Amino acid sequence: MDTHRIDNPYSGEIVAERRLLAPSEVEGVVTRAFRAHKAWAKTAVADRVALCERFCEEFEKDGERIAREVTLQMGKPLAQARGEVKTTLHRARTMMSLAPDALRDDPLPPVPGFIRFVRQEPVGVVLDISAWNYPLLITVNVLVPAVLAGNAVILKHANRTALCGDAFARAFERAGAPENLVTAIDASHDTCAQIIARPEIGYVSFTGSVRGGHEVYREGAKRFIDVGLELGGKDPAYVAPDADLGHAVANIVDGAFYNAGQSCCGIERIYVHASIHDRFVQAALAEIRKYRLGDPLDGTTTMGPMAQADAPRKLTTQLEEARAKGGRVLCGGKPVHDAAGRGRFFDPCLVADANHSMHGLMVEESFGPIVGVQKVADDDEAVRLMNDSPYGLTAAIWTRDQERAFRIGAQIETGTFFMNRCDYLDPLLPWTGVKDTGKGMSLSKYGFLPLTRRKSFHLRTQT
Repeated sequence: MDTHRIDNPYSGEIVAERRLLAPSEVEGVVTRAFRAHKAWAKTAVADRVALCERFCEEFEKDGERIAREVTLQMGKPLAQARGEVKTTLHRARTMMSLAPDALRDDPLPPVPGFIRFVRQEPVGVVLDISAWNYPLLITVNVLVPAVLAGNAVILKHANRTALCGDAFARAFERAGAPENLVTAIDASHDTCAQIIARPEIGYVSFTGSVRGGHEVYREGAKRFIDVGLELGGKDPAYVAPDADLGHAVANIVDGAFYNAGQSCCGIERIYVHASIHDRFVQAALAEIRKYRLGDPLDGTTTMGPMAQADAPRKLTTQLEEARAKGGRVLCGGKPVHDAAGRGRFFDPCLVADANHSMHGLMVEESFGPIVGVQKVADDDEAVRLMNDSPYGLTAAIWTRDQERAFRIGAQIETGTFFMNRCDYLDPLLPWTGVKDTGKGMSLSKYGFLPLTRRKSFHLRTQT
C-alpha cells in the first residue's frame, strides 16, 4: 500500500499519513462518480443551489477545524486561514447566486414555425487537481460551480494539503449530497493520468507548476477534452509618479508578502518611477520590517514558514544571482528559524537596484517572501518591463489618473489588470491568465463555460 506523509512546516511533526489511490481502484471511483453525475444532471438548478447552500452551512460549522488543519499542513497563520474559510464561503455563495441565470437556456429570436435555443449541459465528471497555497479558495473556484452545473467532481488535492480535500467532501456528505457526487482522493501523477484517460472524465482543472500543467494538458489532449490550467505568475506592480505613496506601499508590501509570498497572484516585481523611487524604497523597507515570523498558531504571528522544504534553497539561489549582478539586499534574504529555533522560514527580503538580467528575481517565479524593485524613467519603460515575463496572471498600477490606468492596462499582457489594488480575486470577474500562466477560467458567470457543453436545439414545430 503506497502512502504519503504530511509534515508540519513549523514543528516538523507528522500531521497525517495518507493512503494513495491504487491503480486498480481508478475504474470504480470514476464509474461511481459518473453514475452520480447522470442522476444529478437531471435535477433542477434550484435544487443544486439548495445543496450548495447546505454545503456552505456545514463547511462553516466545521470552519475552525478546517482553518486549523490548513495551518498545520502548510503553515499559513491561523488568522489568515480563518479568513480563507470566510472567503471560500463568499465565493461559493457568489457562484450560487449566478448559477440560475448563467445556466438557463439561451433562446434565439423567434422565427415562425421554429423553436431555437442553446442549452448548457454538464460535461460529466470533473477532475479537480488543486493546490496547497490557498487550499480552500483554489478548490472552491471549481468545485462548487462544477456541482451547480450538474457534474460530479473527483477532487485530488495537493499532497501537502490533502486534509482539505476531505473537508470539502465531508461538508457535501453532511449536506445530503448524493453518494459519490464529490469524492476526495490522494493519488500519484501516474494515477491522475489514468483517471484523465477514463471516458467519463469531461473536464480537468489543474493548479500548479508549468511543468505539471504541460503533463496534464498532454493527457487531456489524448481525449480532446478541455483542460483548465492555472499555473505560475510573476505579477508586476508599477508605482506611477502621481501615486498615493502611503497607500501604494502598504498595498504592495501586503501583496508581495502575504502568505509568505506563496501566491500565484502576489506581487513579485516592483517598478517605481524615478521621481519617487527612493521614498518608496525607504517606506517599503519600514513596512517589511514589521513582519513577525513565528508559530502560525500564535495570534501575533504575521508570517508563517515556507510550506515546501526546498523553497528556501530556490530563493537563496535567486538572491545569489541578484547580488552577483548588482542587486542590493536591503533586508532579510536568508533561511531562518524563529526565536524558539523552529520552522523553515525565509526572512522577508527587499532587493534594490534590480534589473531584468537578474532572471530569477525579476523574470521567473519566486513564490516566496522576496521582491525586487527597479527604477523606471516613464510609463513606456514600465510597460515594456511588466510584459517581459513568460507569465501573465495579474498586473497593477498605482496612480490617481484613471486615463493613465486605462492606457497602460490596454497594453499589459495579463488576465487581470488592477488600479490601486492587487492580489485580490473578485468572484464576479473571470479569473484567467495568458502566456505560461495557462488557459481557461474560473469564477464569474464565465466560470460555468468550461464546466458545460453547449447543445443547439433547432426544432421545426410546423410541417
